[in-house]
Amino acid sequence: MLGFASTCIASWEGILTYLSFVLTDGGTALLFWGFIACAIGQTAVYASLAEMASISPTAGGQYHWVSEFAPRRYQKLLSYLSGWLTAIGWQMYLASVCFLVGTIVQGLIALNTPDYIYERWHGTLLSIAVTFFCIPFVTFFASRLPWVEAGLLVIHIVGFFAIVGTLWGTTTPSNARAVLLQFYNGGNWPTTGLSSMIGLIAPMAVLVGYDCSVHMSEETQDASSTLPKAIMGSVLLNVTLVFIMVVTICFCLGSPEAALGGVTGYPFIQMFYNATGSYAAANTLTAIPTIMLAGCAFSEVAASSRQLWSFARDKGVPGYSWLSLVSPRWNIPLPAVIVSLVISALISLINIGSSVALQAITSFGALATLLSYYLTIATFVGFRMRSSKLPERRWSLGRFGMVCLIKMPAIVAAQLIVLTGKLVNVFGLAFLSPLIFFIMWPLTRPVTASTMNWSPVMLGGVLAIAMLFYVFKGRHEYTGPVVDVKRPELGVSHPQ
Repeated sequence: MLGFASTCIASWEGILTYLSFVLTDGGTALLFWGFIACAIGQTAVYASLAEMASISPTAGGQYHWVSEFAPRRYQKLLSYLSGWLTAIGWQMYLASVCFLVGTIVQGLIALNTPDYIYERWHGTLLSIAVTFFCIPFVTFFASRLPWVEAGLLVIHIVGFFAIVGTLWGTTTPSNARAVLLQFYNGGNWPTTGLSSMIGLIAPMAVLVGYDCSVHMSEETQDASSTLPKAIMGSVLLNVTLVFIMVVTICFCLGSPEAALGGVTGYPFIQMFYNATGSYAAANTLTAIPTIMLAGCAFSEVAASSRQLWSFARDKGVPGYSWLSLVSPRWNIPLPAVIVSLVISALISLINIGSSVALQAITSFGALATLLSYYLTIATFVGFRMRSSKLPERRWSLGRFGMVCLIKMPAIVAAQLIVLTGKLVNVFGLAFLSPLIFFIMWPLTRPVTASTMNWSPVMLGGVLAIAMLFYVFKGRHEYTGPVVDVKRPELGVSHPQ
């Protein structure tokens, strides 16, 4: 599960692919300081989710927890919205990683073929090809996926050191003051501060999605203990790797303008070529994150399809009777896998008409996922306020920094442990609030139809469809998983 979570997000590989966002708004200084801020805030968010995963380890994840902890009056509607937000987020992240692999391959073609004419529809076709490439790994070889994940974890770590070592060995480090203290406003915004808040989409995007382990919980042994360890272990491992990669990028990138102005469409490919001066070396280094992102696509098909299957099992989406089926031959939710792959292929068509398709897809997925985190943690905080006792769990936020309480009276220690959990939850909510707002902004001004960030419009459209389904059918059939939950330790059939 640690390998699954690490490869499913592919954080240090992802920060390479999102460099154009942060180099446009904020520069290397924002990449460094922004990542530190996002890592601290997201750790609090995932610590909150890890505790809920220990309480209720289920493939539904966020929508199950909202159903369990929201007030009875709003429980069904909030859980339904959370299920849609989580499903949207994972479908978009699957689409984005397939898009990344396809367009990185296109970038390598442009680097190695001087007379190549860069057409956006070429990238779309390559993205669809990557989607089809995932099919055998999530069907015929589904039972071998854990071994694939273990192998990818090795490449994830070994490839990291290969790239970092090469960059430090072939470049002259830039001036520390310039790369760490000079912020850049390439988006033509009124202030550099505003530009930097918009540029946070890059360091934030690689820290979204570590709930992926949760959606595999019903295929995990000893899930109530394994899931929190997998979530927090993957956060710790990948934050460390990304931070080292961020420092390497800041000092080894060279001229940001030169990296942004390359023919590949990806500054990191140009950075590899500028550092080594060799097409072969640049191709080899680029192949490492490309292979990892392809493996990430396998993992995200698994996570997104399981979440969709779980939500369909609770009658939360149209066609739930078909989407909730499990193939007896491969023991996987085959209809949900098919729908996930089709959605990924269709989303890649955005690239044909938009020059900022990657930002639109990435911010759409991040927006939906962050909103699901926010809604989930908010209902958990509300439950903590209403109830003096939490359900039993094997992993608790109160264990952070609580060793010093061993000699205190039990009642004092218990109160401080509860307070620690609430503070972590509230801090996570406070951190998410401004990021959710700024993640919806376009990267540059003036804003045109082709450069607009359409993620809030797309999210609003999908949620409108969801609410229409809820009004006419869903509210009569969707009850939320809380009706099947019993908590004898709380003395109630479900924690209301």
